Amino acid sequence: MSYDILAFDPAAVTDADFPAWWEEQSQWSEDHSYDDPEVTTANLRSFYNELIQTYPPMNGPGAPAYETWHNDIELVSQMSDYSIGTSLDYGAFSWSRARTARTTFTALAAKHGVAVATVSDDGSILRP
Repeated sequence: MSYDILAFDPAAVTDADFPAWWEEQSQWSEDHSYDDPEVTTANLRSFYNELIQTYPPMNGPGAPAYETWHNDIELVSQMSDYSIGTSLDYGAFSWSRARTARTTFTALAAKHGVAVATVSDDGSILRP
């Protein structure tokens, strides 16, 4: 299990339509790799690029090389699994990092003008 949180383009969906939209998005059926930040919006890409400075990706572009992390327990605990869609960035974090990950995630989302759905919390939606 992981602590999951979602950033998304606020223009992509209303709060009322969010549950159905998220159900569709979480099928991961878009025709692209889900670890490539180039597929998403400029704001989500900027958000992601700043987020991975604190929580590096486990795989894909920007992921640390095996030699960098395999003996670094602290780095491993910071690494996160991301899925990037055309209008979303989904992050799965270690539960030991849940509180700090949420704080960082929501602060950066506000800075970059993207919305957040607290998937592993109460599911609330925070908009810029």
